[in-house]
Amino acid sequence: MARQRAEQAGLHEEFPDPAAAPNVTYEPTFAELREFAEHDETTTEFGSPAYVSEQKSRSADRTKNLVDHEFDEADWDAIDAALEVADERDLVCLDRQVGRHHETSFVCRLFVPREFARIALAWGKLMEPAPEGAEPDFQTLQLPEWEKRRIRVLPEAGLTFVLGSDYTGEAKKSFLRLYMYRAKQRGGLGIHAGTKRLFIDHETDDGDEEGNGDDGLTTVGQAFLGLSATGKSTLTGHRCWLDDPEGAEMLQDDVCALLPDGTVAGSEGAGLYIKTIGLDREEQPALYDAATDDSAVFENVDVAPDGSVDFDDGSLTTNGRAVIRRACLDSASADIDLDRLDQLFFITRNPLMPPVARLDDRQAAVAFMLGESIQTSAGDPDAAGEAIRVVGTNPFIVGPEGEEGNRFYELVRDNDIETFLINTGHVGPGEADIGVEDSVNILTSVARDEVDWRADDRFGFEVPEDVPGVPVGELYPPDHYDEFTAELADLRAERRAYLAQFETLAQEIREAVY
Repeated sequence: MARQRAEQAGLHEEFPDPAAAPNVTYEPTFAELREFAEHDETTTEFGSPAYVSEQKSRSADRTKNLVDHEFDEADWDAIDAALEVADERDLVCLDRQVGRHHETSFVCRLFVPREFARIALAWGKLMEPAPEGAEPDFQTLQLPEWEKRRIRVLPEAGLTFVLGSDYTGEAKKSFLRLYMYRAKQRGGLGIHAGTKRLFIDHETDDGDEEGNGDDGLTTVGQAFLGLSATGKSTLTGHRCWLDDPEGAEMLQDDVCALLPDGTVAGSEGAGLYIKTIGLDREEQPALYDAATDDSAVFENVDVAPDGSVDFDDGSLTTNGRAVIRRACLDSASADIDLDRLDQLFFITRNPLMPPVARLDDRQAAVAFMLGESIQTSAGDPDAAGEAIRVVGTNPFIVGPEGEEGNRFYELVRDNDIETFLINTGHVGPGEADIGVEDSVNILTSVARDEVDWRADDRFGFEVPEDVPGVPVGELYPPDHYDEFTAELADLRAERRAYLAQFETLAQEIREAVY
C-alpha cells in the first residue's frame, strides 16, 4: 500500500524539467519535429508526412489506472525504470492546453524520445499552445521501445506512462482520459462525444419566423455519443446541406465535458484525429478536404512510394488515421464550447434498433449505460464488427461506471435535454442499410421539430411515423425479422443482466430497460 500512495508523494517531481534538462528539446516547432522524424516519413502526394507505427490501435487490455486497479510491484518497477530512462534518453517535450472553459482547461506536457518525434508532431497539432510558463496539470511519458507493453495511469497525480506503444492515440487519450476525470470531480461528466450547432429557420403556419437569435434563426446544440468508426466524426462535421441563412458548424469531434449548467466544454482546440478508411469526397467533403491538405499528419494510411494515397486500402490496418487541422475544416466553428445542449444522440449499430428513436430521461440513462455498438479496429482489430457494449461508448472512464450513469441521468434531467437513439448501420440481418444521407436528414428534421413521433408498444419508446427524406417505413425493424418479438425479448434479457453488474447504478435506471 505504501507504493499505492506514491502518487501523493510527489512522483510528478521526478519528471524532467524540460527547460533545464540537457537531454530534452523543449517546444520544438512542427518543422523541427518533422525533421527529427524524417527517417520514418513517407511524403504524400499532398505534401504531408505519413508514418507507420508498430502498434496500430489502443492497448485497452494493457491499461490500468490507480483508481480502479492496484498496481503490483512490476508496475511500480516499470514506472521507476521509465523515469530513469527519461533522465538519460534524448527526448522532445511539448506543452499544450486541453480545453478553453475555465472549469475544464488544463496544461498537458508530453515527453517522447526524439526518434519518435512523429508522435509529438501529430499530437501537437491537436491541441492549442499552453500559456507560456504554465505548470503542467497532466504529464505523459511515452517510451515506445519497452520490452513489455503497459499503460499505467495515476489520475490524482495527473501522470500517465505509455510503455511499449508507439501509437499516437495513446498520447492523445492519456490527456483526454484525465480531462474527463477532472470534469467529473467538478460536478460534470466527461463524455466521448462530438458536438455541433445548427442554425435553423423556423416558420409558423402563418409564415412568420420564430427564432431565438437576432437574425431570426434558432440555434440548436447537438451532441453525438459513439465509439470510434461508427459515424461520430461524419455526423459532427457534416454541414447538413443547409443553405444560407441556415447552417451547421462543428465544435468538437471526440471528447467533451457536460457541465452542471448544461454547457458542453470542448477539449481539442486545434485539430481532429480522424479515421481515414473509406474517406470519401462525396460523403465527407469537409473531412476529405482537410485530410488532403499539406498540414495533415497520416498514421497507418496506405501511401505508395510515389506518395499516392489510397483511403480504401486497409492492408496496413482499417484503423488508419489522420490528424487534421481545424483551420482546414470549413465546417469547424471558432468555438469549441457549446453554450447549451438541446439534443443528444446515442449512435448505435444494433440492427434491432430503428433508424432513430426518442427516449425519456431514464431510457437515455439506460442507453448511456448500455453503450451498444460494434467493435471497431480502433479498439480491437481482431474483434472488429462484433457486437459490443461500452458504458457511455467511452472506453476511458476512471471510477465506478454505475456512478457515471447516475450522473448522466441527473444532468440530462436537470437541463431538460432531449435524447435520441440513432442507428448508423443497418436494420435487420443486413439488407436495409441506413446511409449518411438518411442520418443527416434525421439530424436536421429533429432540429426543425419536423419528425412525427408515435409511441411504439413493442419497443417501449417513440419511433418516427415520418421523417422528411428518410424511408422510415422501409426501416422498421419488426418487418425485417421472422421472430422479432423473441429477438427483442432476448435482447432485453441481455440488457438487464448487463446492467445488474453495476452495483451503484440507481434502481430507477435499471427498471427503464427498453
